Amino acid sequence: MPADLSLTVLALLVLAGLAAGFVDAVVGGGGLIQLPALLVGLPGASPLQVLATNKLGSVFSTSASSLTYARRVRPDPRTFVPLMATAFLGSVLGALVASRLPREAFVPIVLVVLVVVGGYVLLRPSLGQVTALRFTGRHHVAAAMGTGVVVGFYDGVLGPGTGSFFVISLVGLLGYDFLQASAKAKIANWATNVAALVVFVPQGAVLWQVGLLIGLGNLVGAYVGARTAVSRGAGFVRVFFLLVVSAFVVRLGGEVLGWWG
Repeated sequence: MPADLSLTVLALLVLAGLAAGFVDAVVGGGGLIQLPALLVGLPGASPLQVLATNKLGSVFSTSASSLTYARRVRPDPRTFVPLMATAFLGSVLGALVASRLPREAFVPIVLVVLVVVGGYVLLRPSLGQVTALRFTGRHHVAAAMGTGVVVGFYDGVLGPGTGSFFVISLVGLLGYDFLQASAKAKIANWATNVAALVVFVPQGAVLWQVGLLIGLGNLVGAYVGARTAVSRGAGFVRVFFLLVVSAFVVRLGGEVLGWWG
């Protein structure tokens, strides 16, 4: 643990982890809270250390929410197993090539995609209210695997909004309702977080004590968030999704316009 880290800063990081875990469990996007908190709270840490420590905390979040969804929603393994496997591989590949791809090249693209996705969901209020699968058999598995590779690679390269991209892909492409999509997204996101740690841990990039404490906040927040999503249903998850996407648009849009770093 960094020697200059005060108890106050550490407590605020744990609270940030708690809030991030809740958001991440409902619809993804906890990194919008947790990453900036780590950047501010650990000014002496390298970007790689911040990313790696964030991934460690996020593993706790996705573990807790995945288990809660698995017990209460019972997602279909015929979808989440191939989705999880290919997401893991995509994330490893993305993490390995991340250093060669400038982040600035991705931010405008992600911003445009988020605006389109948010507008699409907003203008189609019936989207994701009920499950109406668009594919069956091998075509369904192929769509799940394609989603896993693409979103997993994005998580390895850049990361912010991965859970939300999993959700909208499962809703818009495969035809799940928002609650079922969130359940499968959390399992896939757990796999991408573990995959990133497979790359980061051997590099010695993880600040273990900070990451484990933030992980405790993630764990509690994710448990509460997943139970809230299950009890409130797909309509609640849809509204939460729109709020998180809007926050991402503001955050990335401000970065493109130079309002903040």
